Amino acid sequence: MSLKIVFSGFGGQGVLMMGYVLAVAGMKEDKHVTFLPAYGAEVRGGTANCTVVVSDEEIASPIASSPEFVVAMNYPSMIKYQNMVKSGGTMFLNSDLITEEPAREDINVVKVPVNSLAHKMGSDRALNMVMLGAVREKTNMVSEKSISVAIETVLEGKKQQFVEVNQKAVNVGGDFIRSSK
Repeated sequence: MSLKIVFSGFGGQGVLMMGYVLAVAGMKEDKHVTFLPAYGAEVRGGTANCTVVVSDEEIASPIASSPEFVVAMNYPSMIKYQNMVKSGGTMFLNSDLITEEPAREDINVVKVPVNSLAHKMGSDRALNMVMLGAVREKTNMVSEKSISVAIETVLEGKKQQFVEVNQKAVNVGGDFIRSSK
């Protein structure tokens, strides 16, 4: 099994961290993973995206030309990546910033109000982990435990104080998906 996902948004939304945590979680499960980040020169406010492939087998290319999943954290990202999603795939939208639907009807759309959910839990900056929790719950690419351990690994050292809030945010995103069923 090989699953490809593109995370996209603008700098400052934690797009690259979402992908990196997912990649580390995949490695914690002894899966083959690739993480390919890309961002504009101005970073905060500029465009950012990353491609993550999680597979049980070796990965031939880190490029995800037809990913099964796309996360769009803002409207320009939805427009840019909607035609990239594989037919029958899923597009996750930050519904607090994206009010329109993708033009395609052959993909599934999951709307997650990540800004509102992060604000409600008391950490506006944790919106990326709220979305990652929703993605993890819907795709089951990796386990909840692996995401939790990956957050500890990624935030080890200077950012250790943010581990708990990020783990809580992942749970909030997962709870949102479970309650939407």
